[in-house]
Amino acid sequence: MAVAPHALAAQSALAILREGGNAIEAMIAAAATIAVVYPHMNSLGGDSFWLLSIPGRPVIAIDACGFAGQRVLPELYRAQGLEQIPVRGPLAANTVAGTVSGWELARSLSHKHLDGKLPLSRVLADAIYYAETGMPVTVSQFESTSKKLAELAAQPGFAANFLSEGRPPQPGSRLQQTALALTLRTLAAKGFDQFYRGEVAESMAQDLANAGSPLTLADLNDYHARECRPLAYRHQTGELYNMTPPTQGLVSLLILAILDKLNLSPYDPEGADYVHLVVEATKQAFLIRDRCITDPSYMTIDPQSCLADEFVSPLANAIQLEKARPGGRDQGQSDTIWMGVIDEQGRAVSFIQSGYHEFGSGVVLPATGITWQNRGCSFSLRPGALNLLSPRRKPFHTLNPALARFKDGRTMVYGSMGGDGQPQTQAAVFTRYAIFHQPLQRAISSPRWLFGRTWGQESETLKLESRFSQDVLSDLAGRGHEIEVLQSYDETMGHAGAVVRYPSGVLEGAFDPRSNGVAAGY
Repeated sequence: MAVAPHALAAQSALAILREGGNAIEAMIAAAATIAVVYPHMNSLGGDSFWLLSIPGRPVIAIDACGFAGQRVLPELYRAQGLEQIPVRGPLAANTVAGTVSGWELARSLSHKHLDGKLPLSRVLADAIYYAETGMPVTVSQFESTSKKLAELAAQPGFAANFLSEGRPPQPGSRLQQTALALTLRTLAAKGFDQFYRGEVAESMAQDLANAGSPLTLADLNDYHARECRPLAYRHQTGELYNMTPPTQGLVSLLILAILDKLNLSPYDPEGADYVHLVVEATKQAFLIRDRCITDPSYMTIDPQSCLADEFVSPLANAIQLEKARPGGRDQGQSDTIWMGVIDEQGRAVSFIQSGYHEFGSGVVLPATGITWQNRGCSFSLRPGALNLLSPRRKPFHTLNPALARFKDGRTMVYGSMGGDGQPQTQAAVFTRYAIFHQPLQRAISSPRWLFGRTWGQESETLKLESRFSQDVLSDLAGRGHEIEVLQSYDETMGHAGAVVRYPSGVLEGAFDPRSNGVAAGY
């Protein structure tokens, strides 16, 4: 079974599984397809993170986060009179894109552990087809392009690739990406390493330089994704896993660890007490994030130690059931995709891929058709800042894929896109399924909330979908939450998904009705 926020990506994964491919091969196929068909959410020019569960083996993580270029220094921006890194344009394209290297490392693990045999030409076939022949523009792409048109239209290469006569292409119209198709064909024929140390890398480096990006061919040459041990928390239901820094995977696990101490089971999973406690746990976890999480090479604490009882208990004890804690700053918006795959042997992948803001930096490289991320705009130019910009440093990431191994033998992959909303949605989906025993689809479809911002929202209100009752809204306001009511199924809440494999081999999947996705299995 596969789940993705765009149906074509889930079907690409399913086709690979039907042909005998494994979970990793299926996920690479889905990742390539969704980079083509959901271009406002992710691209080959972004970053990605993986969790891989193989029955009987420790969970494996892949960090495919790119670093800042060797010439990317605070002085570069200050010399141009800038106090912060621009969100769009060539100066925002300042970190290496790690995702393709992550695909390469995952494929090597497929060969090593999962007897992977499918050729790249097959794995990338769907993505190549959709790029060459065109794919239908979604309402999501149309609305994202329309909302951000003023800041995207003038960026190098953007109009030629993603506008039609200067306007966002209409939903249902066909979008072709010929240059991207040729790039994918080259990778299929010559391997993913071409992206960093071959003709694709040389072409991208030249186009980046022509656009005004500080990245160089040497930066691409030096990059490799890395395998690492994920963070883990021993929950009452089993073992929970998430990604290490520079992601906010620790935040996701901290929220669930705090809630584990508070014991949610007596509460209504759509009631005010439940929402309040999850929001307050989120605030406590965000305090740790904003104080500690950065490139792991620069961290002063061991993130795994933050999941010990002696660290979590004071955070749980600081929460008051009847009173909201004042909010804090946020880490900004994110346009991202999460996808999950579980194959017939129970090998499970939780995967997330992003270009950061809608269409990343907005810079599209003409020869390769690749849209470059703007993840590096999250760096600070302020001396002494936690995420201070410096060469070869990795930026803070909101991205984090989640995975659970339950005591009863179930395996669950789950996740969402959405900046600050990612760990909150993970908490909602996991607790509704694992603690309140809701069917998986109900756990994802039920009304959600968001504290902080995502998708360009500037306010730090507690945003709730209108399907919450007026009594719940009034109760939360009475506890001190600043309430903002959104649409009944609002895309602001992110695109969640999940797949669970039971010990019997039966699979249960669910997709987000707020997305263009599907859970596809056979």
